[in-house]
Amino acid sequence: MKAVIAIDSFKGSLSSMEAGRAAAEGIHRVFPDADTVIRPVADGGEGTVEALVTGLNGKLIETQVKDPLGRIIRAKYGILPDNTAVIEMSAASGLTLLSESERDPMTTTTYGTGELILDAIDHGCRRFIIGIGGSATNDGGIGCLQALGFKMLDQNGDQVGYGAKGLSELKSVNAENVSDAIKECTFLIACDVNNPLCGDNGCSAVFAPQKGASPEIIPIMDEWLRRYAELTKELYPSVSPDIKGTGAAGGLGFALICYLGGELESGIQLIMRETHIEEEIQNADIVITGEGCLDGQTAMGKAPVGIAKIAKKYGKPVIALCGAAGNDAKLCNQNGIDAYFPILRQISTLENAMDKNNSYNNLADTAEQIFRLISRYN
Repeated sequence: MKAVIAIDSFKGSLSSMEAGRAAAEGIHRVFPDADTVIRPVADGGEGTVEALVTGLNGKLIETQVKDPLGRIIRAKYGILPDNTAVIEMSAASGLTLLSESERDPMTTTTYGTGELILDAIDHGCRRFIIGIGGSATNDGGIGCLQALGFKMLDQNGDQVGYGAKGLSELKSVNAENVSDAIKECTFLIACDVNNPLCGDNGCSAVFAPQKGASPEIIPIMDEWLRRYAELTKELYPSVSPDIKGTGAAGGLGFALICYLGGELESGIQLIMRETHIEEEIQNADIVITGEGCLDGQTAMGKAPVGIAKIAKKYGKPVIALCGAAGNDAKLCNQNGIDAYFPILRQISTLENAMDKNNSYNNLADTAEQIFRLISRYN
């Protein structure tokens, strides 16, 4: 028997690979000789670096960068065996790096994300996968671009400051100091956000409130971003703030797409391609997927359903394991998941349920019982 295991992380408890190993352990208790192939699953957000580095035998690199407020921190990114750099912008510019009282998109910057890119270039990387979820910023990516050598200048010809406040000072842009190494790079942007840069559905209106923006400042920041887009067109005439995804990560999507030639792609689709999971599923007998909470949102295209769609392309049965299942989780049955099984085995506190050891054992035990039933009909 060959089982392909591709389970998204149980956030706050198990990583994608840990969940996969737990399922494999349960399967081997019943089928000791089973061929269990574990593939990492991520959507481009938190856990993408760990999933790809662990699943593809890459390595982690730690370097010094600036956090969203310009403070020096240590941040990690991954380098895969083919020398592809995998970066989560949230490692340097993420909302979780700030306390509630520190959240203010007027001052938060993406500069540290640019520093991560530069460090990877220094390590010889020219191909990048960048996950841009979880940002603390609304600076249009100008901080990242400044770190990479782009000039974002005020009326005096000086570099503007950090954050959206820097956008308010912006009068001109140029690429005179950008190194040839950056021009050699390709960027794949893992993101499922399709928002444009500006307008009612733009990054300021939709995402800035959760980053600490007041209702009064939102339309003002939106206008700054619109002006920034017009200045950008002077350098790159074909760009547009209406391109899908330019509003991702407070406009970092705009910077990566328009200044660096980045290509936006669904996070789960990108990760599945990079891990060659379809080739494994083609030859599988069964596919195991899942995530921490299976519900109606899962059915709308999250990782487990992405895995299930590939499996159904080849007529493979799909089982999902989850920490909890919402009342609308049965929608997943209409989207390729044949059956799903919550792993909690008794009444439990949330703390005990999310304990790493408990989650691992519960997942392994549930997988074992599922495959005991399968063994009766094998």
